Amino acid sequence: MPNLEIGRAVPSGPRVLDDGIFTPAKRREVSGPGLRTFVALANLWDLTEEQRLRILGSPSRSTYYNWVKAVQQHRDLTLDFDILVRISAVLGIWSALRILHETEAEGIAWLRGPHRARVFGGRAPLDVMASGTQDALLTTRRFLDAARGGLYMEPNQVDENFEPYRDEDIAWS
Repeated sequence: MPNLEIGRAVPSGPRVLDDGIFTPAKRREVSGPGLRTFVALANLWDLTEEQRLRILGSPSRSTYYNWVKAVQQHRDLTLDFDILVRISAVLGIWSALRILHETEAEGIAWLRGPHRARVFGGRAPLDVMASGTQDALLTTRRFLDAARGGLYMEPNQVDENFEPYRDEDIAWS
């Protein structure tokens, strides 16, 4: 039986992502504010140039600084969807840190300190985030979102047998 949404039938099954978020117009709309916010957080977290570039997917230095100059001057800029996903992950990480820690300094200390959870492998979450992969950013965000939802942040029984994914485990289509 189909679901009803405001008097019309909605097909059941998996939800489909709205294609409208991929349009150049939508990406242009969010690129400037998103990158300005990323730069502000990168400054707050005292990220190095290398960390900033890797978190954004390793654009060239000149490309990155051209983007920053454009958004500082409030000129139009349209970032790739991948970069916007990365920026969104960083914003989600910041938001979760603000909820989980009483002060900004405590959240930054958590980012910079080594962590025993298997997903971080004893490394600082910031080092994982700056590894250059989108997955590392999303893993950190999911970890914090789970902690924000009440899951314990230190390694526990669920973590004991966790084995990180290998490249061979990923099916590319």
